[in-house]
Amino acid sequence: MKQYLTFTDEVRHALDNNLPVVALETTIISHGMPYPQNIEMAKEVEQIIRDNGAVPATIGIMDGKIKIGLSESELEEFATNKSVEKVSRRDFPYILASGKIGATTVAGTMIAAQLAGIRVFATGGIGGVHREGEITWDVSADLTELAQTGLAVVCAGCKSILDIGRTLEYLETQGVPVVGYRTDEFPSFFARESGFGVDFRLDAPEEVATVMDTKWKLGLDGGLVIANPVPEKDALDHGKIEAVILQALKEAKENGIAGKKVTPFLLSKVKELTEGKSLQTNIALVKHNAAVAAQIAAAYHKKQG
Repeated sequence: MKQYLTFTDEVRHALDNNLPVVALETTIISHGMPYPQNIEMAKEVEQIIRDNGAVPATIGIMDGKIKIGLSESELEEFATNKSVEKVSRRDFPYILASGKIGATTVAGTMIAAQLAGIRVFATGGIGGVHREGEITWDVSADLTELAQTGLAVVCAGCKSILDIGRTLEYLETQGVPVVGYRTDEFPSFFARESGFGVDFRLDAPEEVATVMDTKWKLGLDGGLVIANPVPEKDALDHGKIEAVILQALKEAKENGIAGKKVTPFLLSKVKELTEGKSLQTNIALVKHNAAVAAQIAAAYHKKQG
């Protein structure tokens, strides 16, 4: 698959010179936020990573290539092109073979980042087991990817539209450590609380880097979830956002929305029902995750000598 990779000069220089790099996804740009907030967020997040001592590598698929790092015009394309497809593990062959433009999900970004030799990835929230997943079997490929692909994924938990308890059970079964970064409670994306605990708490980038290093030196494949709560000033009330999500889920069911379309619909409906507050929170948590990821990447890089 490496023959399909291309790199921006900035990312190529960083990888050639063993500098810390943080991977970023494109699905959050193409399907997670409206324009122009999506492009503004993408540029700001890249700069935050640079400001915290690492090099950003936003990943997407264009013209039959997996691009590790995007130019400004390519970022703009992902932010505005309505025909961008979501790319997870199953979609790589078709999107690359057809030459279509594809935005990588958490799973897709993990695959590409590992191929490129990147160990840290910042996102908003991971996918998981959908509510009523025991009936629908709707389980995100992000979870199986975390079981086999070696990246530390810095996120604000899983998206709160999901079944958080079952998502954590699935991660436990797959042997994926769930680290609470400066928290004992697993965050629920828009809110800092969820009612569920983490496997263990770590309070410094160096501590996270040591656990990453130990896991992979032991030969234990797969990634780690670094659960980093949204800053307090940007968080939404857990009870209120839960009521909004239940309303959005009810409307999705009534409208027969399923599969890939569920998450974009729910996020859009939650934004509408919170009068835009959820989008502000989403942007804030992505920025926070980027800063923490860059600090972890820098700490991990130091451990590698």
